[in-house]
Amino acid sequence: MTKPSGFAANRLCRRLSKAASQFVILGRSASGAKRADPRIQAVPLAKRSGGAEKRNGSVLRGSFSAFVLVLGGASPALAANATIEKAIDGFVRPAYAALDAAAAKQARDMQALCADPAPGRLATARNGFKTLVGAWGEVETIRFGPVTEENRLDKILFWPDRKSIGLKQVQAALADKDPTAADPATLKGKSVAMQGLGALEFVLFGSGSEALEQPGDPYRCAYGLAVARNIEGMAASIDDAWRAPDGIARLWANPGAGNTLYRTDDEAMTELFDVFVHGLEMTRDVRLNGFLGQVSEDDKPRQAIFWRSGATALSLQANMRGLQKLFDASELAELLPPDSAWIAQSIGFEFRTAARMLEAAKGPVADVLAAPERGSLPAFRLITSHLSELFGVNMAGALGLSAGFSSLDGD
Repeated sequence: MTKPSGFAANRLCRRLSKAASQFVILGRSASGAKRADPRIQAVPLAKRSGGAEKRNGSVLRGSFSAFVLVLGGASPALAANATIEKAIDGFVRPAYAALDAAAAKQARDMQALCADPAPGRLATARNGFKTLVGAWGEVETIRFGPVTEENRLDKILFWPDRKSIGLKQVQAALADKDPTAADPATLKGKSVAMQGLGALEFVLFGSGSEALEQPGDPYRCAYGLAVARNIEGMAASIDDAWRAPDGIARLWANPGAGNTLYRTDDEAMTELFDVFVHGLEMTRDVRLNGFLGQVSEDDKPRQAIFWRSGATALSLQANMRGLQKLFDASELAELLPPDSAWIAQSIGFEFRTAARMLEAAKGPVADVLAAPERGSLPAFRLITSHLSELFGVNMAGALGLSAGFSSLDGD
């Protein structure tokens, strides 16, 4: 049975003098060394100024570490992290399974289009692409684990492509009819920008895509099929890795001294917390601010993600929907003390409001930016900033963490 860290054990001993019955103790450390550039770090409560460890006269019921002290001689034990298990089973695994299914359907749609080019089959492939964008958007804020292996993150979506390097490579392959780009086996060795959603979007929606409606030049479809199969293969590998009994899921949910990735519950919980903190940053600071100016004159619609397919708002919606699903599945709200329940309520309200704002902004991004609906996007930006504060300041504080990251402190 794994023993708690020295820091946590010492805290338990100090609590003995204050306890008269069975209770749950929060064990926290300042660990975070496994990240090269952590933006959120766990800090011992003893080092936090003004951080009350009691709420309404009772010990905090939020439990980052599963240290249960039973008076009567039992030793403190580190159990499987129930919050992480809920996050994995309730969101991560189902989300990657949905991505796998959407990628497989996209490959089938592309194969059918290539076998029998027709307007209806092109429409089906285009709709399938938007479904795939949504499936990827829900899970892309999970930026650790199998998706980071073999450069899969960039291979699935190389973005932003500010210098249009990837676009030029895709256009060159189409112009030259490069046979190695139309073969999934050799496509894997090419530039990451030629292998994923950005490349497939150009094939299906970019200049010249109308040629897919009729026979004559099969290369464009063959390249698109190779890209779709490449994405399908990566999605299947990621899904399999999360379902492996001794893989990333087991490591994340069972921190301990012998764990190669997560030695403490603090590290495991910080990984979860990072998804919200960095996911909101990515959605707002990279995706939204990449094209939305402070005033309409500064808007840059052609720098918006998936602008060719009209899936910009759809992608942003998927990002936010994924974060909300993860929040609900992990039941983080249940860890909050009673006088901090308002935090979870506010988070839920802001997620719902964000969904409404993005629903109003659906459609070709250039049209949205030129219409009154543009106003929903600055509103969405404000909502994500408030969510960042709710997660990074309010919830982190209530659960005994000190959160510091660039969107809040200006670093």
